[in-house]
Amino acid sequence: MFEPPWTDPADVVGALQRHGEAVLAPSSLGVLGVSAAELETLRPCWDDLPPDGYLRDGGRYRFRRHGCFVAEGGRLTPSPHRAHWQPLDYNALHGGIQRWYVPLEQRMVDAPVWTALLLGLARVTSAFKGEQAWFIEAHPFRIDTSDGIGRPTPEGAHRDGVDLVAVLMVGRHQIKGGESRVFEAHGPAGQRFTMTQPWTALLLDDARVIHETTPILPLVAGERGWRDTLVITLRSGGFQGP
Repeated sequence: MFEPPWTDPADVVGALQRHGEAVLAPSSLGVLGVSAAELETLRPCWDDLPPDGYLRDGGRYRFRRHGCFVAEGGRLTPSPHRAHWQPLDYNALHGGIQRWYVPLEQRMVDAPVWTALLLGLARVTSAFKGEQAWFIEAHPFRIDTSDGIGRPTPEGAHRDGVDLVAVLMVGRHQIKGGESRVFEAHGPAGQRFTMTQPWTALLLDDARVIHETTPILPLVAGERGWRDTLVITLRSGGFQGP
């Protein structure tokens, strides 16, 4: 497994500007206004994720919830529950349909560290893209090996149609695989690495790079393993919709 290319937290905006990506170690999350210990209080929420009923490959390996927020002027406002929607241009497998997922647990939304994390990501995005309102979608995921293989990105290498994508590693249990791959959207350069430490944070300039995660397999054949992540996207101008 390749070690992530760690970013100096003092240079997170510079790294995004130069490379289109930044990888924060768990000890560097202060730049987002949170700590790994604080985020750890959210971990039980991953044990109660409903199945994703929209998988077009027939798989049973993905569990998730979904929530929307607006960050503006240092304030975070929850938005009424809405469908998750992406155009086919960004998601050829699941784009073009309204996907109504079960809302985030209230204990997650009410946690002070949750508000701090989303506002911290909004501050970084404003420093990178310019001060403005950010329309945020949050997706806690569990990918498991119930089918023998789990696919974190069944749509393949992709962009999300937003301004910033944040992928936080929550935990890995009895799996192999799950390598993160980031490539220039319009060039040959790319990187591959595996996030293993809980609360590692990968930040991506969605206009500059495409990303994917390789499938996971159980460490022991026949035994269930899983990979838990938190994906947060920030977009200017409004939420995506048909």
